[in-house]
Amino acid sequence: MSEDGLSTVASIAAFAIPAILAITLHEAAHGYVALLFGDPTAKERGRLSLNPLRHVDPFGTVILPGLLMLAKVPFLMGWAKPVPVDFSRLRHPRRDMVWVAAAGPGLNIALAVISALLFHGLASLPEDWQLFGQTLLTNSLLFNVMLAVFNMIPLPPLDGGRVAVGLLPLRAAQSLARLEKYGILALIVLLVALPSLGSLIGRDLNLFAWIILPIVERVVELIAALAGIATP
Repeated sequence: MSEDGLSTVASIAAFAIPAILAITLHEAAHGYVALLFGDPTAKERGRLSLNPLRHVDPFGTVILPGLLMLAKVPFLMGWAKPVPVDFSRLRHPRRDMVWVAAAGPGLNIALAVISALLFHGLASLPEDWQLFGQTLLTNSLLFNVMLAVFNMIPLPPLDGGRVAVGLLPLRAAQSLARLEKYGILALIVLLVALPSLGSLIGRDLNLFAWIILPIVERVVELIAALAGIATP
């Protein structure tokens, strides 16, 4: 294989490995926490799996990232097929739903912290592998933080929406829950349609860059500081 071909393969691997781990473990975390709180639905349906193919969502994993690329959003984002959770089988459905929903983003933050700490071990790698390792860990840190922050947007069906439904007063929670069937459409408008419209009229309407990216940057800086490394 040529040097350029190897470089391309390494670059793809350095992105694909952390992305697959982030998405797969995110979804598995929902299922494991649901099982912990009394709901075995994910286990019964074979979704407590680390096999990425079991978690691929055609829209969130394939179509949305493609649309974001076309809209020239600076970072790709998406989600996997939700792990099935029967909230009625949880011991305390409304309270436990918060923990189940928060498990995915929480797992991503944990992976981001681990990635940052592993930077300290790069010097022990063979010199030829250090750049690959640095790129992989940087991608893992950034992707996991972006996935966590994006999924905590308080809009159902994202995890943040479910957390909000579990924490808000009952009437407000019911109103927010009713928005779930419109959630995907709202995300398309906010993340794809508005930036595309802005590019046509010469305005910056990229809400992702306005709101999400600054939060991601602050979280990455905090994790890097706690791990004692320079911000990637």
